[in-house]
Amino acid sequence: MEIPPKTRPRLFLIDAYALIYRSYFAFIRRPLMNSRGENTSAPFGFTNFLEQLKTDFDPEYLAVVFDAGDSFREEIFPDYKATREKMPDDLRASIPRVRAIVEGFRDPVIELDGYEADDVIGTLARKADAAGLEAVIVSGDKDFYQLVDDHVHLLNPGRGGPNGVDADWVDLRNADEKFGIPPSQVIDYLALIGDSSDNVPGAPGIGPKTAVKLLQQFGDVESILAAAPELKAKRSRESLTENADSVRMSRELVTIKTDLPVDLDLDRLKVGEPDFAELRDLFLDLEFRRLAEKYTRGALEADAIESAAAREATYRTLTSVEQVAEWVEQARAEGRVAVGVEASLPDPMRGRLIGMALSAADGNAVYLPFDHHATAALELDLGDPTEPVPNLPPLSDPAMAPLRHLLADPEVALVGHDLKTTLLLLKRAGSPLGGGLRDAMVASYVLDPGRRSHDLDALAMEILAHRTTPRDEVVGKGRQRIGFAEVALDAARDHACERVDCAWRLWSRFEPELEEHALLPLFDDLEMPLVPVLARMEERGIRVDTEVLHEMSTKLRGELALIEEEIYKLAGMEFNLNSTPQLREVLFDRLELPVLKKTKTGPSTDASVLEELAADGHEVPRLMLEYRELEKLRNTYVDALPRLVHRTTGRIHTSFNQTVAATGRLSSSDPNLQNIPIRTALGREVRKAFVADQGFQLLGVDYSQIELRVLAHFSGDAPLVEAFRKGIDVHRQTAAVIFDVDIEEVGAAQRAQAKTINFATLYGQGAFSLARQLGISREMAQSFIDQYFERFRGVRAFLDAQVEQAKEKGYVTTLLGRRRYVPELKSRNWNVRQFGERVAQNTPIQGTAADMIKKAMLEVDEGLESGGFGARMLLQVHDELLFEVPVEEMDSVRELVVSRMEGAMALEVPLVAEWGVGDSWYDAKG
Repeated sequence: MEIPPKTRPRLFLIDAYALIYRSYFAFIRRPLMNSRGENTSAPFGFTNFLEQLKTDFDPEYLAVVFDAGDSFREEIFPDYKATREKMPDDLRASIPRVRAIVEGFRDPVIELDGYEADDVIGTLARKADAAGLEAVIVSGDKDFYQLVDDHVHLLNPGRGGPNGVDADWVDLRNADEKFGIPPSQVIDYLALIGDSSDNVPGAPGIGPKTAVKLLQQFGDVESILAAAPELKAKRSRESLTENADSVRMSRELVTIKTDLPVDLDLDRLKVGEPDFAELRDLFLDLEFRRLAEKYTRGALEADAIESAAAREATYRTLTSVEQVAEWVEQARAEGRVAVGVEASLPDPMRGRLIGMALSAADGNAVYLPFDHHATAALELDLGDPTEPVPNLPPLSDPAMAPLRHLLADPEVALVGHDLKTTLLLLKRAGSPLGGGLRDAMVASYVLDPGRRSHDLDALAMEILAHRTTPRDEVVGKGRQRIGFAEVALDAARDHACERVDCAWRLWSRFEPELEEHALLPLFDDLEMPLVPVLARMEERGIRVDTEVLHEMSTKLRGELALIEEEIYKLAGMEFNLNSTPQLREVLFDRLELPVLKKTKTGPSTDASVLEELAADGHEVPRLMLEYRELEKLRNTYVDALPRLVHRTTGRIHTSFNQTVAATGRLSSSDPNLQNIPIRTALGREVRKAFVADQGFQLLGVDYSQIELRVLAHFSGDAPLVEAFRKGIDVHRQTAAVIFDVDIEEVGAAQRAQAKTINFATLYGQGAFSLARQLGISREMAQSFIDQYFERFRGVRAFLDAQVEQAKEKGYVTTLLGRRRYVPELKSRNWNVRQFGERVAQNTPIQGTAADMIKKAMLEVDEGLESGGFGARMLLQVHDELLFEVPVEEMDSVRELVVSRMEGAMALEVPLVAEWGVGDSWYDAKG
């Protein structure tokens, strides 16, 4: 796109709806959605284009022009634009957002009642020319070609996507390339060919080539119509003769007005600074994180909100034990302290404490260096690294006793973000935490588990409108990256203090919100007491027998080699089984299997495709599924777990994540011990490697059918409640209903199908999903679902009521009051709404089960502690707890765990906890 140099100041006139439509349809295959189910494609695309326009062209003047009601054209021709499709509802809903964004950029919106944007733009373009400006019309509308002259240009923004069109600058040099005629003939050209998109009739049968030929021969429409009876071409002669009035009307319809009563107010149109704070708030609400960060920085600079200079003045480094003692004495009077730590490694079980930040007042914080050594590279520009670092004595030193006593004082509330990590690191450094914990990360999760991120940077941006300094700006990137211990002290201080200051201020915001939404009991009585329990579980870890894993690895390699050889034989060639392009070539070119799904790069080879092909009897897809499962097992667990064994403890220390799953469930990572495959014999064998210490055994206790029991409690469905109260196998009962047989006659296969149906209804799956799982027709699957809800009518009523509550209140709740917001129900996208209905239906069930296991963990932990047992809780995996128990304590501990788990909550049906004991996790699962 060649852009000529400016000869005059430029006024950019943006055709708002043209750009809005372009932005919306650029994402039509994968619309952008925020967490409330709002389609944000148009606001996002419009914003990016507006920014790019200002960056690339640096316009002196700019206006965004909107249509304003019906125009005079409807009076001339009532069917004008009658064939246009109605604007999609989700696009219409985003128009106010776009207007707000334009307002935030402080760009004027211009609209004239009763006129289309084209006519307003045409008038302003001509007035700009007369005032000594160049006008640049930003639109892809072909009608604007009629306006191009020496000082009126077009900028076609183009469109993205696989069939995208580049942006294009149009002036007198290239204006005739579009239609093969100069701008002066565009009106006549459009009048002849008509416009199907605007329902402009033109002359039927006169196409672009004929129109150009006629205009080149006769010059204009009136001359063509006058000569029409003498034309040799029969089709043209008859069409022009019979439709002369229609052509004249069409010419009037396509002519852009240039004389409307709209002023060219250059003072108003002058481009200025945007309203950074307004745009920041808008982009936060729309969940455009990158844009929100950008305009937060602008807001800080423009409005001096919490400027860096003001904040630095409140951050101090304490370099002596006397200063620490003095600060502790002042902080104790507040009764609340925020604490944050900086470590040598992210893993608190491996990293060492480098420094600590503390705060006891909004906007004030201190930094305590413990293990800094100043060898940072000068090019990082983080202060003078050659100065000696005045490190404090270790936390365990007697001189640091006042600080240790403060942090362990049960009367002092301890505020922070991710306090579990803080707790682990400080305990290893010799300073256990003892106060009431107030974790801003957990508070954010309790308030809105569906929030996209609960990390400190995201929360500071969203809640405090503050951009924190990224860690990469402190420690550098790539080869220049250094350890935090090497960071110059002033930079370390500012980074650590900023984070603890944000945690303090976040908690100040979250506490009243928790109280307002009646969520403080859930936070205080369940989530926060769980933090130290999880920390102790992580600290203990679990022993792993690496020899078992090495033997499994050898076995897996042998099985993989056999499968690989069989695939090569069936394919008739060798290829890389892990290469998607090569597998695609074998399946769809060489073996000529049917293509079931396509991606941007070709036919899909994902698991769903392979499963469907395997179900149709194709061997290579079946073997590929087996190969992938075994390869994942080998790479993810069998070969990976030995590398994760802690060199000092000889155990694996997973991390339990409290703020990830929107249902309230815990998850684990590094490694993820909740995803160890258990459906295959080989997958289950991985658990043989998890073993007890000498003199101990592993005790596994698992809730039986907990989610179905919770469903029975919530729904009050009489047959379901009765089944659990009488100890009837609920899957056999369902099978008896579905297959119309006596419960005693239910076979194993029927029970297995009924189990699938029970859980399919529990999770809101439809007939299509159930049919695929059971390998039956969709009609039969629907019949099963209908029979299920006919028999268990209370279940249907409960699930429907949850959807209605979510629509009315915006959220559903668990038995303990945990909320999950369901913005998807407001979406205009059917698939998104269906997902929202499933969320509304199963969250109260899954969430209550999650709350129950958490409550059980607290009850069991308290019981083990008060009973003086040597047993240790090691893992929580879904509805199971795993313990390492001294052999002599096993009977007492088993009884305690089972009773505490079964009594964790009072439901309308009994809770049942099943147990197993063994030297390995595999043995304990029976």
